[in-house]
Amino acid sequence: MQATATTARRLFLSRSGQMTLSASAIGLLAGCGGMAKAQSSEAMGADVGILNVALGLEHEAINAYQLGAGSGLLQKPVLDIAVQFQSHHKAHRDALVATIRQMGGQPVAEKSLDDYARALNAGTLKSQADVLSLAAKLELGATNAYLGVIPAFKDHKLGQVAARLAADETMHWTVLSQALGRALPTSALSFGA
Repeated sequence: MQATATTARRLFLSRSGQMTLSASAIGLLAGCGGMAKAQSSEAMGADVGILNVALGLEHEAINAYQLGAGSGLLQKPVLDIAVQFQSHHKAHRDALVATIRQMGGQPVAEKSLDDYARALNAGTLKSQADVLSLAAKLELGATNAYLGVIPAFKDHKLGQVAARLAADETMHWTVLSQALGRALPTSALSFGA
């Protein structure tokens, strides 16, 4: 469970630290075609690779919420919130897929629900708290992954898109933590470290 998510996030962070998304990629991701600029196929390929790692993380989140929703362990209104958060991840996925395709790349395929269940060790989920703990852990990892790429951007617009994604993930983590009855961080600068 954690090994897969942690490994993917580390790969995302390490790859994004070595190469940044181009203005073209972020422009397409943000829906601003005017930002798109011509660039070498090598740079475009690198950007597609980074976007595909992010897309893989979004596939994982969508399926984690599906597993939680289908487990029968979530009670209303928590179930409704999980479904809403899943819809946010679907919107992230759709934006990433569209961007990858506009860049001439092939989006990474989503695995089967059974594959995600094994990778996330879903068989160990026995209560609503277990499901929420898994979701909170994944959301925190996603928050830190997106925040981790912001300093690598040369263009402030690139960092803005990553920050918007991180804001969604932070909101999810906060709501899930509150649902679990966990205290919010007591110190400042708790995320992205």
